[in-house]
Amino acid sequence: MPASAMPAIFVLFAFVAIIILVTVIKTLYIVRTYSAGIVERFGKFDRVTRPGLHVLIPFAERVYFVDLQVKQAAFSVETKTRDNVFVQIPVSVQFQVLDDRIFDAFYKLSAPQKQIESFVFNSILGHVPKLTLDETFEQQSGISVAVKNELDATMREFGFNILTALVTDIIPDIKVKAAMNDINAAQRAQVAAQARGEAEKILKVKQAEAEAESKALQGNGIARERQAIIDGLSASIEHFQAGVPGSTAEEVMSLVLLTQYFDTLRDIGTRGGTNTLFLPNSPGAAGDFQQQILAGLRGSPLPAAPGPNPARTVHPERPENPPAPPVGTPGTPNPYGATEFGTASGYPGR
Repeated sequence: MPASAMPAIFVLFAFVAIIILVTVIKTLYIVRTYSAGIVERFGKFDRVTRPGLHVLIPFAERVYFVDLQVKQAAFSVETKTRDNVFVQIPVSVQFQVLDDRIFDAFYKLSAPQKQIESFVFNSILGHVPKLTLDETFEQQSGISVAVKNELDATMREFGFNILTALVTDIIPDIKVKAAMNDINAAQRAQVAAQARGEAEKILKVKQAEAEAESKALQGNGIARERQAIIDGLSASIEHFQAGVPGSTAEEVMSLVLLTQYFDTLRDIGTRGGTNTLFLPNSPGAAGDFQQQILAGLRGSPLPAAPGPNPARTVHPERPENPPAPPVGTPGTPNPYGATEFGTASGYPGR
Protein backbone atom coordinates (compact mmCIF):
# COMPACT_ATOMS: atom_id res chain seq x y z
CA MET A 1 0.00 0.00 0.00
CA PRO A 2 1.55 3.28 -1.02
CA ALA A 3 2.38 5.72 1.77
CA SER A 4 0.16 8.41 0.29
CA ALA A 5 -2.97 6.22 0.85
CA MET A 6 -2.39 5.81 4.62
CA PRO A 7 -3.80 9.20 5.73
CA ALA A 8 -6.94 8.69 3.66
CA ILE A 9 -7.61 5.27 5.24
CA PHE A 10 -7.05 6.67 8.76
CA VAL A 11 -9.50 9.46 8.15
CA LEU A 12 -12.07 6.94 6.89
CA PHE A 13 -11.72 4.72 9.95
CA ALA A 14 -12.05 7.75 12.20
CA PHE A 15 -15.20 8.86 10.45
CA VAL A 16 -16.72 5.37 10.74
CA ALA A 17 -15.84 5.23 14.45
CA ILE A 18 -17.52 8.58 15.08
CA ILE A 19 -20.64 7.43 13.29
CA ILE A 20 -20.74 4.22 15.34
CA LEU A 21 -20.27 6.18 18.58
CA VAL A 22 -23.04 8.61 17.74
CA THR A 23 -25.30 5.71 16.83
CA VAL A 24 -24.62 4.01 20.16
CA ILE A 25 -25.28 7.21 22.05
CA LYS A 26 -28.50 7.69 20.17
CA THR A 27 -29.52 4.10 20.68
CA LEU A 28 -28.86 3.48 24.38
CA TYR A 29 -30.29 5.53 27.29
CA ILE A 30 -30.81 5.03 31.04
CA VAL A 31 -33.92 5.91 33.06
CA ARG A 32 -33.15 6.74 36.71
CA THR A 33 -35.06 5.44 39.71
CA TYR A 34 -38.29 7.31 40.47
CA SER A 35 -38.35 8.62 36.93
CA ALA A 36 -40.06 7.60 33.71
CA GLY A 37 -39.20 7.96 30.05
CA ILE A 38 -41.55 9.23 27.34
CA VAL A 39 -40.45 7.80 23.97
CA GLU A 40 -41.60 9.51 20.79
CA ARG A 41 -41.15 8.01 17.34
CA PHE A 42 -41.00 10.62 14.61
CA GLY A 43 -42.61 13.09 17.05
CA LYS A 44 -45.50 10.84 18.07
CA PHE A 45 -45.89 9.29 21.51
CA ASP A 46 -44.87 5.65 21.41
CA ARG A 47 -44.36 4.30 24.94
CA VAL A 48 -43.45 4.94 28.57
CA THR A 49 -40.23 3.36 29.79
CA ARG A 50 -39.35 2.53 33.39
CA PRO A 51 -36.01 2.81 35.24
CA GLY A 52 -33.15 0.88 33.62
CA LEU A 53 -31.20 0.64 30.29
CA HIS A 54 -33.22 1.03 27.14
CA VAL A 55 -32.60 1.10 23.36
CA LEU A 56 -33.90 3.60 20.87
CA ILE A 57 -34.18 3.32 17.15
CA PRO A 58 -31.45 5.68 15.92
CA PHE A 59 -32.64 8.84 14.24
CA ALA A 60 -36.26 7.71 14.58
CA GLU A 61 -37.03 7.80 18.29
CA ARG A 62 -36.44 10.41 21.01
CA VAL A 63 -36.81 10.09 24.79
CA TYR A 64 -38.02 12.65 27.42
CA PHE A 65 -37.70 12.13 31.17
CA VAL A 66 -40.46 12.75 33.74
CA ASP A 67 -39.59 13.17 37.45
CA LEU A 68 -41.91 11.18 39.71
CA GLN A 69 -40.58 12.60 43.00
CA VAL A 70 -42.64 14.83 45.31
CA LYS A 71 -42.11 18.50 44.55
CA GLN A 72 -43.00 21.62 46.49
CA ALA A 73 -44.12 24.98 45.22
CA ALA A 74 -44.36 28.04 47.49
CA PHE A 75 -46.69 30.95 46.77
CA SER A 76 -47.76 34.12 48.58
CA VAL A 77 -51.34 35.30 48.07
CA GLU A 78 -52.48 38.81 48.99
CA THR A 79 -56.17 39.17 49.67
CA LYS A 80 -58.69 41.13 51.74
CA THR A 81 -60.82 39.81 54.57
CA ARG A 82 -64.49 40.57 55.16
CA ASP A 83 -63.61 43.33 57.63
CA ASN A 84 -61.41 45.07 55.00
CA VAL A 85 -58.00 43.99 56.27
CA PHE A 86 -55.36 43.10 53.67
CA VAL A 87 -53.31 40.04 54.53
CA GLN A 88 -50.48 38.05 52.97
CA ILE A 89 -51.07 34.28 53.02
CA PRO A 90 -48.03 32.09 52.23
CA VAL A 91 -49.07 28.69 50.81
CA SER A 92 -46.82 25.66 50.27
CA VAL A 93 -48.17 23.01 47.87
CA GLN A 94 -46.65 19.52 47.63
CA PHE A 95 -47.54 17.64 44.46
CA GLN A 96 -46.48 14.54 42.55
CA VAL A 97 -47.02 13.04 39.09
CA LEU A 98 -49.38 10.05 39.20
CA ASP A 99 -47.67 6.88 38.06
CA ASP A 100 -50.59 5.84 35.87
CA ARG A 101 -51.10 9.36 34.44
CA ILE A 102 -47.60 10.10 33.17
CA PHE A 103 -48.87 10.79 29.67
CA ASP A 104 -51.38 13.41 30.90
CA ALA A 105 -48.84 15.06 33.21
CA PHE A 106 -46.31 15.39 30.39
CA TYR A 107 -48.54 16.48 27.53
CA LYS A 108 -51.52 18.30 29.05
CA LEU A 109 -49.64 20.88 31.16
CA SER A 110 -46.79 22.91 29.83
CA ALA A 111 -45.94 24.70 33.12
CA PRO A 112 -47.42 22.74 36.06
CA GLN A 113 -46.20 25.08 38.82
CA LYS A 114 -47.68 28.17 37.16
CA GLN A 115 -51.02 26.49 36.75
CA ILE A 116 -50.96 25.20 40.36
CA GLU A 117 -50.25 28.76 41.49
CA SER A 118 -53.26 30.05 39.55
CA PHE A 119 -55.52 27.45 41.13
CA VAL A 120 -54.17 28.31 44.61
CA PHE A 121 -54.88 32.01 44.08
CA ASN A 122 -58.39 31.21 42.89
CA SER A 123 -59.10 28.99 45.91
CA ILE A 124 -57.71 31.45 48.50
CA LEU A 125 -59.56 34.40 46.96
CA GLY A 126 -62.76 32.38 47.07
CA HIS A 127 -62.53 31.60 50.81
CA VAL A 128 -60.71 34.34 52.73
CA PRO A 129 -62.89 37.34 51.65
CA LYS A 130 -65.86 35.58 53.30
CA LEU A 131 -64.10 35.54 56.70
CA THR A 132 -63.07 38.23 59.15
CA LEU A 133 -59.47 38.54 60.26
CA ASP A 134 -60.08 36.67 63.50
CA GLU A 135 -62.00 33.94 61.67
CA THR A 136 -59.15 33.65 59.17
CA PHE A 137 -56.71 32.93 61.99
CA GLU A 138 -59.15 30.50 63.60
CA GLN A 139 -59.87 28.64 60.35
CA GLN A 140 -56.31 28.44 59.05
CA SER A 141 -56.35 24.63 58.97
CA GLY A 142 -59.80 24.68 57.32
CA ILE A 143 -58.45 26.94 54.56
CA SER A 144 -55.60 24.48 53.99
CA VAL A 145 -58.03 21.56 53.66
CA ALA A 146 -60.28 23.50 51.26
CA VAL A 147 -57.35 24.54 49.04
CA LYS A 148 -56.01 20.97 49.03
CA ASN A 149 -59.37 19.44 48.07
CA GLU A 150 -60.01 21.92 45.25
CA LEU A 151 -56.50 21.57 43.88
CA ASP A 152 -56.60 17.80 44.07
CA ALA A 153 -59.91 17.60 42.23
CA THR A 154 -58.62 19.92 39.49
CA MET A 155 -55.03 18.71 39.06
CA ARG A 156 -55.92 15.01 39.07
CA GLU A 157 -57.35 15.46 35.58
CA PHE A 158 -53.89 16.60 34.48
CA GLY A 159 -52.09 13.64 36.07
CA PHE A 160 -50.95 15.35 39.30
CA ASN A 161 -51.67 14.32 42.87
CA ILE A 162 -51.83 17.18 45.44
CA LEU A 163 -50.48 15.77 48.69
CA THR A 164 -50.82 18.85 50.91
CA ALA A 165 -51.57 22.55 50.59
CA LEU A 166 -50.27 24.19 53.75
CA VAL A 167 -51.24 27.73 54.77
CA THR A 168 -48.02 28.40 56.69
CA ASP A 169 -48.88 31.86 57.99
CA ILE A 170 -51.33 34.77 57.92
CA ILE A 171 -49.53 38.11 57.83
CA PRO A 172 -51.66 41.24 58.25
CA ASP A 173 -50.36 44.76 57.84
CA ILE A 174 -47.89 45.99 60.46
CA LYS A 175 -50.31 48.62 61.79
CA VAL A 176 -53.10 46.06 62.07
CA LYS A 177 -50.78 43.69 63.92
CA ALA A 178 -49.76 46.47 66.32
CA ALA A 179 -53.44 47.32 66.95
CA MET A 180 -54.24 43.67 67.65
CA ASN A 181 -51.35 43.52 70.11
CA ASP A 182 -52.62 46.68 71.82
CA ILE A 183 -56.12 45.21 72.13
CA ASN A 184 -54.72 42.01 73.57
CA ALA A 185 -52.54 43.93 76.01
CA ALA A 186 -55.50 46.07 77.11
CA GLN A 187 -57.68 42.99 77.67
CA ARG A 188 -54.95 41.32 79.70
CA ALA A 189 -54.46 44.52 81.72
CA GLN A 190 -58.22 44.58 82.42
CA VAL A 191 -58.15 40.97 83.60
CA ALA A 192 -55.11 41.74 85.76
CA ALA A 193 -56.86 44.79 87.25
CA GLN A 194 -59.93 42.70 88.07
CA ALA A 195 -57.73 40.08 89.69
CA ARG A 196 -55.95 42.75 91.75
CA GLY A 197 -59.32 44.22 92.77
CA GLU A 198 -60.59 40.82 93.89
CA ALA A 199 -57.39 40.26 95.83
CA GLU A 200 -57.69 43.67 97.53
CA LYS A 201 -61.35 42.96 98.29
CA ILE A 202 -60.50 39.64 99.89
CA LEU A 203 -57.68 41.29 101.84
CA LYS A 204 -59.95 44.07 103.13
CA VAL A 205 -62.66 41.58 104.07
CA LYS A 206 -60.14 39.50 105.96
CA GLN A 207 -58.78 42.63 107.64
CA ALA A 208 -62.31 43.66 108.65
CA GLU A 209 -63.02 40.19 110.01
CA ALA A 210 -59.74 40.23 111.91
CA GLU A 211 -60.48 43.73 113.24
CA ALA A 212 -63.98 42.68 114.32
CA GLU A 213 -62.60 39.64 116.09
CA SER A 214 -59.89 41.80 117.65
CA LYS A 215 -62.50 44.32 118.87
CA ALA A 216 -64.59 41.51 120.32
CA LEU A 217 -61.59 40.09 122.12
CA GLN A 218 -60.57 43.58 123.23
CA GLY A 219 -64.06 44.26 124.60
CA ASN A 220 -63.99 40.93 126.41
CA GLY A 221 -60.63 41.86 127.86
CA ILE A 222 -61.87 45.29 128.95
CA ALA A 223 -64.91 43.72 130.59
CA ARG A 224 -62.72 41.27 132.45
CA GLU A 225 -60.36 44.11 133.40
CA ARG A 226 -63.25 46.15 134.83
CA GLN A 227 -64.58 43.13 136.65
CA ALA A 228 -61.15 42.59 138.14
CA ILE A 229 -60.99 46.27 139.15
CA ILE A 230 -64.41 46.03 140.81
CA ASP A 231 -63.39 42.86 142.62
CA GLY A 232 -60.16 44.51 143.76
CA LEU A 233 -61.98 47.64 144.94
CA SER A 234 -64.49 45.53 146.84
CA ALA A 235 -61.68 43.61 148.50
CA SER A 236 -59.87 46.86 149.32
CA ILE A 237 -62.99 48.37 150.88
CA GLU A 238 -63.60 45.27 152.97
CA HIS A 239 -59.97 45.24 154.16
CA PHE A 240 -60.03 48.97 154.95
CA GLN A 241 -63.27 48.68 156.92
CA ALA A 242 -61.85 45.75 158.83
CA GLY A 243 -58.64 47.72 159.61
CA VAL A 244 -60.38 51.03 160.38
CA PRO A 245 -63.52 50.44 162.43
CA GLY A 246 -66.35 52.94 161.93
CA SER A 247 -65.44 53.89 158.31
CA THR A 248 -68.22 53.72 155.75
CA ALA A 249 -68.02 52.17 152.26
CA GLU A 250 -68.52 55.59 150.68
CA GLU A 251 -65.55 57.07 152.54
CA VAL A 252 -63.35 54.15 151.58
CA MET A 253 -64.51 54.38 147.97
CA SER A 254 -63.77 58.08 147.79
CA LEU A 255 -60.30 57.49 149.27
CA VAL A 256 -59.53 54.73 146.73
CA LEU A 257 -60.75 56.80 143.76
CA LEU A 258 -58.75 59.81 144.97
CA THR A 259 -55.67 57.64 145.23
CA GLN A 260 -56.21 56.36 141.67
CA TYR A 261 -56.69 59.92 140.49
CA PHE A 262 -53.32 61.01 141.87
CA ASP A 263 -51.69 57.87 140.47
CA THR A 264 -53.04 58.80 137.05
CA LEU A 265 -51.63 62.33 137.38
CA ARG A 266 -48.26 60.87 138.32
CA ASP A 267 -48.28 58.58 135.26
CA ILE A 268 -49.17 61.50 133.01
CA GLY A 269 -46.37 63.63 134.46
CA THR A 270 -43.72 60.95 134.03
CA ARG A 271 -44.70 60.07 130.45
CA GLY A 272 -42.78 61.75 127.66
CA GLY A 273 -44.49 64.25 125.37
CA THR A 274 -47.17 65.19 127.92
CA ASN A 275 -48.69 68.68 127.64
CA THR A 276 -48.72 71.12 130.57
CA LEU A 277 -51.38 70.48 133.24
CA PHE A 278 -52.70 73.21 135.62
CA LEU A 279 -53.74 71.84 139.02
CA PRO A 280 -55.04 73.71 142.11
CA ASN A 281 -52.50 73.95 144.91
CA SER A 282 -54.75 74.89 147.85
CA PRO A 283 -54.87 72.51 150.86
CA GLY A 284 -58.58 71.94 150.29
CA ALA A 285 -58.12 70.79 146.68
CA ALA A 286 -58.00 67.14 147.71
CA GLY A 287 -61.38 67.47 149.38
CA ASP A 288 -62.82 69.16 146.31
CA PHE A 289 -61.49 66.33 144.10
CA GLN A 290 -63.02 63.78 146.43
CA GLN A 291 -66.44 65.50 146.39
CA GLN A 292 -66.35 65.88 142.58
CA ILE A 293 -65.44 62.22 142.06
CA LEU A 294 -68.23 61.02 144.35
CA ALA A 295 -70.71 63.40 142.76
CA GLY A 296 -69.75 62.09 139.31
CA LEU A 297 -70.28 58.50 140.45
CA ARG A 298 -73.66 59.26 142.09
CA GLY A 299 -74.80 61.58 139.31
CA SER A 300 -75.81 64.30 141.89
CA PRO A 301 -75.01 68.05 141.60
CA LEU A 302 -72.04 69.44 143.43
CA PRO A 303 -72.68 71.17 146.80
CA ALA A 304 -72.43 74.94 146.87
CA ALA A 305 -68.96 76.12 147.65
CA PRO A 306 -68.74 78.22 150.92
CA GLY A 307 -67.61 81.81 150.54
CA PRO A 308 -67.92 85.35 151.85
CA ASN A 309 -71.12 86.08 149.81
CA PRO A 310 -73.73 83.41 150.40
CA ALA A 311 -76.63 83.04 148.03
CA ARG A 312 -79.36 85.69 148.50
CA THR A 313 -82.75 84.52 149.75
CA VAL A 314 -85.37 84.53 147.05
CA HIS A 315 -88.69 86.10 148.09
CA PRO A 316 -92.05 85.52 146.45
CA GLU A 317 -92.98 87.86 143.68
CA ARG A 318 -95.04 90.86 144.80
CA PRO A 319 -98.43 91.19 143.17
CA GLU A 320 -99.17 94.24 141.03
CA ASN A 321 -101.91 95.71 143.38
CA PRO A 322 -101.35 94.48 146.91
CA PRO A 323 -104.04 95.29 149.51
CA ALA A 324 -103.15 98.25 151.71
CA PRO A 325 -102.70 97.59 155.42
CA PRO A 326 -105.25 99.11 157.80
CA VAL A 327 -104.50 102.75 158.44
CA GLY A 328 -103.61 103.71 161.95
CA THR A 329 -103.05 100.21 163.08
CA PRO A 330 -99.72 100.15 164.74
CA GLY A 331 -97.58 97.04 164.66
CA THR A 332 -99.28 95.63 161.63
CA PRO A 333 -96.99 92.99 160.22
CA ASN A 334 -95.79 93.40 156.66
CA PRO A 335 -96.90 90.33 154.73
CA TYR A 336 -94.13 90.74 152.14
CA GLY A 337 -91.17 90.91 154.46
CA ALA A 338 -88.37 93.45 154.58
CA THR A 339 -86.62 94.52 151.45
CA GLU A 340 -82.99 95.28 150.87
CA PHE A 341 -83.53 99.02 151.34
CA GLY A 342 -86.47 99.20 153.81
CA THR A 343 -89.99 98.11 154.58
CA ALA A 344 -92.67 97.37 152.10
CA SER A 345 -94.60 100.58 152.99
CA GLY A 346 -91.76 102.69 151.82
CA TYR A 347 -90.69 103.90 155.26
CA PRO A 348 -87.42 102.92 156.79
CA GLY A 349 -87.64 99.93 158.97
CA ARG A 350 -87.21 100.30 162.72
